[in-house]
Amino acid sequence: MLPGEPLRGAGLKARVVSAVSIELVRTEAQADEVRALARAFVAWLRERYPDLQAAIDEYLALEDFEGQLRRLRVVFAPPDGECLLARLDGAPVGIVVLKRHGDGVAEMNRLFVRATARRKGVGRALCTRLMERARELGYGAMVLSALDRHEEALPLYRSLGFEPDARAPETVSGASREMPLRRVL
Repeated sequence: MLPGEPLRGAGLKARVVSAVSIELVRTEAQADEVRALARAFVAWLRERYPDLQAAIDEYLALEDFEGQLRRLRVVFAPPDGECLLARLDGAPVGIVVLKRHGDGVAEMNRLFVRATARRKGVGRALCTRLMERARELGYGAMVLSALDRHEEALPLYRSLGFEPDARAPETVSGASREMPLRRVL
């Protein structure tokens, strides 16, 4: 039976659900898949927000994006960080990373799910596992920052308990506001 194919017999109307798995990135092969997805994320940002090209370039330079990708298994690794890779039916489709933000506070960063895997629970599975992992690493709170134009991500973050973070100011980049969010773990 294929994913999405109706079940037959006894009047069942359920459908087969695609299998989402979340992996802790520990091998170079996994890291290579994460790097490809991170670069796809940047390409998606550039395509979706052509008016923010300068801000995207500035952010990538400030974060040393390519340097972080080269050192992925060091920068986003325990005890201060983590990197998660999502697979849907075995194919790599999503990523999210965790890094130390401050004493007892972790930062969620670079959540990305390929367009072909969206609306299948991949983003929620990544966020949920990352929050669990942050607790396992001893963090008591998590922060993230999202553009106000990320209509897909903001409802997800809110449903997971993230609220505006009064400790961090919003920033404006072009016609977008970057909204800091926080939740207690």
